[in-house]
Amino acid sequence: MIKFALVGVVNTVVGTAVMLILYNVFGCSYWLSSAANYVVGSIISYCLNRWYTFRYHGSTWKSVVRFAINIVVCYLIAYSVAQPLVKWVLSSQTVAVQENVAMLVGTVLFIVINYLGQRFFAFRESRAE
Repeated sequence: MIKFALVGVVNTVVGTAVMLILYNVFGCSYWLSSAANYVVGSIISYCLNRWYTFRYHGSTWKSVVRFAINIVVCYLIAYSVAQPLVKWVLSSQTVAVQENVAMLVGTVLFIVINYLGQRFFAFRESRAE
């Protein structure tokens, strides 16, 4: 769990910076900015978690496919829950405030469900591996 947290700090800081810069500096949409976060962060996460955190020795292709499925599912769940929840809670705030907070809440939700997905799905070794 400590290794996952360290890897998570690295990819979260890099990905979140990409997301917030795209949204606040370049004026990209909520969905494009948050998706870019996970493209960048997921590449870092896959490499570090496969070799460093979980020391996975199974099939590369299987783990890439499972990892990608996990990321997409976690992303859709986290950000689809975060946006309407934050808009409801912060309904008196501007759209920019709502969406910045929603992106940060989505990041937290993503971290929690992503750990479970990577631990028990993406880098789970079968008996054959």
